[in-house]
Amino acid sequence: MRYLLIFLFMGLSQVSKAQEVNWISLSELEAAVKKDPKPIIVDMYTTWCGPCKMMDKNTFNNPKVAAYINKHFHAVKFNAEGNEEVTFRGQTFSNEKYDPAKSGRNATHPFAGNFAVKGRLAYPTTAYLDSDLNMLTQPIQGYLTPDRIEPILKYFGSGAYQNTEWEAFEKSMKKEW
Repeated sequence: MRYLLIFLFMGLSQVSKAQEVNWISLSELEAAVKKDPKPIIVDMYTTWCGPCKMMDKNTFNNPKVAAYINKHFHAVKFNAEGNEEVTFRGQTFSNEKYDPAKSGRNATHPFAGNFAVKGRLAYPTTAYLDSDLNMLTQPIQGYLTPDRIEPILKYFGSGAYQNTEWEAFEKSMKKEW
């Protein structure tokens, strides 16, 4: 009986374990897209950003959101104030002004400038790219709850963006989350 309870407990703990997004780095992206061409979601965050942490906890850790992202996207997480050297579309970016002694806000990584909206960066910022690494829409700045990100994920993840206007898609989409 005790072994049965242990077995059941182990099984339930595996079922209740939340699915996580399979994040990759920018340096892994181009090889991943060549192997499996699908859209890309980029989560642009900083270590000090409260809404970024909330989005990780409440949105990206939502099992339905994570499962959908893992199935339909390559997911990239990028620290917009980090010191990682990255090569993107043949151009190398490094944060020469990064100061490891600083805690909190740091210099903005030059690569993050690709995700500015009207010359302004805000965190979190979520961007969507096609498998050729072209931006599909203006980056979306701010915290997105699971119900707010669902139509966006499905619009790009399903390929609907290729032949359906956003407004028509959003009106016709049945929300499930």
